[in-house]
Amino acid sequence: MKSIIRAALVATALVIPVASFAQSQITRAQVRAEMAELASVGYHVGDGDQAHYPEAIQAAEAKLAARNGQTAYGSDANGTSQAGGPRVSQADWNSMYSR
Repeated sequence: MKSIIRAALVATALVIPVASFAQSQITRAQVRAEMAELASVGYHVGDGDQAHYPEAIQAAEAKLAARNGQTAYGSDANGTSQAGGPRVSQADWNSMYSR
């Protein structure tokens, strides 16, 4: 009985990493295309500037987004929004809540 439980635990331990690994995979071509896009706006990998790494790639991604007409998150917001209902006039407010 112990060997069956042990075998099940070992099998589970081997299957879980494989399942988590297969969730998101991108191809080399996709990575190369993304690096080419970043290079087109001035970001170059391996230029020796490690002191400004996060800012440099974020700036390059922002330039790409601006060039492609995208916002930072989601799509462009061209709609309108109305929060709350219409305002109650002072006369109506007084007629409801004053004695």
